Amino acid sequence: MTQAPTTDLLARARTWLAEDPDPQTREELAALLARAEAPEVETDGKLAWAELAERFSDRLQFGTAGLRGELGAGPMRMNRAVVIRAAAGLVAYVKQQGLGDLVVIGYDARHKSYDFARDTAAVVVGAGLRAALLPRPLPTPVLAFAVRHLGAAAGVTVTASHNPPQDNGYKVYLGDGSQIVPPADAGIAARIDAIGSLDDVPRAASGWEVLGEEVIEAYLDRAVSIVDEHGPRDLEVVYTPMHGVGRDTLVAAFRRAGFPAPTVVAEQAEPDPDFPTVAFPNPEEPGAMDLAFRTAATVGPDIVIANDPDADRCAVAVPVNGNAAGAGNGTSGWRMLRGDEVGALLGSALVAKKAEGTFATTIVSATLLGRIAEAAGLGYAETLTGFKWISRAQGLRYGYEEALGYCVDPQGVRDKDGITAALLVAELAATLKKSGRTLSDLLDDLALEHGLHATDQLSVRVQDLSLIADAMRRLREQPPTVLAGLRVTRADDLSAGSAELPPTDGLRYYLAGEGVRSARIVVRPSGTEPKLKCYLEVVLPVASAADLAPVRERAAALLATVKRDLADAAGITA
Repeated sequence: MTQAPTTDLLARARTWLAEDPDPQTREELAALLARAEAPEVETDGKLAWAELAERFSDRLQFGTAGLRGELGAGPMRMNRAVVIRAAAGLVAYVKQQGLGDLVVIGYDARHKSYDFARDTAAVVVGAGLRAALLPRPLPTPVLAFAVRHLGAAAGVTVTASHNPPQDNGYKVYLGDGSQIVPPADAGIAARIDAIGSLDDVPRAASGWEVLGEEVIEAYLDRAVSIVDEHGPRDLEVVYTPMHGVGRDTLVAAFRRAGFPAPTVVAEQAEPDPDFPTVAFPNPEEPGAMDLAFRTAATVGPDIVIANDPDADRCAVAVPVNGNAAGAGNGTSGWRMLRGDEVGALLGSALVAKKAEGTFATTIVSATLLGRIAEAAGLGYAETLTGFKWISRAQGLRYGYEEALGYCVDPQGVRDKDGITAALLVAELAATLKKSGRTLSDLLDDLALEHGLHATDQLSVRVQDLSLIADAMRRLREQPPTVLAGLRVTRADDLSAGSAELPPTDGLRYYLAGEGVRSARIVVRPSGTEPKLKCYLEVVLPVASAADLAPVRERAAALLATVKRDLADAAGITA
């Protein structure tokens, strides 16, 4: 016999089933209920009961990242019922705060994205406000731009960015074009919690506006304005949108700016919510760039550029030892630049353009941007992770985070934007190429001027989230004192907060040792994925160009040992 589901659980599941507006998830939940109550199929019934209990154990929490989770029926999944409640909570907050009457809504090409966007529009109009849908699946930065461009009260984009194909998400912006932060997230969440039945949420059958191409044209006009119209344009690029929605917008931006159209990786060119060629549609993940590198081996470009599926991130790869083309290089002739390296390159490019204002990055990113800003006489700020915080740096002119996110035009898009970042990378690479130099050469220059800032990451994906909590508790109770032979000179528990930073679940260690200018580690749970992330940096002095190679070797060895020792201290598998 199966374990009998509790009366309360069954009642909640059946109530949800009766209200669910989506035939697909209704069918899914009905089948799950039938399996859980079927005494003749003991093993399957127990599994179904456990899954039912998990789906109704709580509900997806609305926070500063909005919502993100696996698609499916029930309050712990992403589905139309959850989205309708989220939209109703957002609309109630907008009306109560008197923020305005227009909500702009964008969406990507993931499963259910259009359905969620349309439901949001129905709720907005049903509440007496105006809703404007972007005309088709488009990059997240187009939505962030549209919020400011149209003077909207708020914006929503339906995307799970680079998460696996079974996920979707719901990201909210307010009228300044920035992602929400406290206390707005709590205010919206409270209004979501106050919603009873879905029948209490008015939903219009029509009445929302579908925007035309003019909003995309305005975005493209703003995007190309960040590059010098008279600058070099001789650059060959291989590009992958990673089965996402970036291709058409990026290719249009390159053409409008005068760059040759990039060679698009054919196997990943079309939007596909199943992401068939990659395990995870994230350029940082092992193997995700293999097809791009194979294309590059045939084409022989100067650089390779990738966007994640919603095109708010930008990845860059450079040839190894100048070997860009053919000759059987396969994937081995290319090196992915770390987000910190691209962040420093873009910062250097903006300094060369006489940028004014504040450069900002996060506490987990490399400290090199601070040195670049200081040398240029610019302001510098460090924030918590995420562009919801970077975008709020006072006087922001440029911001980046190591997870491949770059904001190069905060007056246009006050969020990370993989399209404008790609344009600025292309301009920088073309300018260097004209003088016989490369992005790698500029990285060498920065190391000679400011020291080699070498970074790495220990990232552990888990099925059981308690493993992350256990690791954080172990590090708090038994903090390491020595890692890779470097003394831990200071340990900060970021959950306490400080004058500079709000409280967050994280730990930060500063280390010192002979021949090391500085070293730092930050450990935190991911805010969007079931991962524990540890960010490592060592800064070593470089006396001359001849010392670059051995200094890089020493830095790599140090980081590898720090990674191993930290994994041991946290009780996790590297």
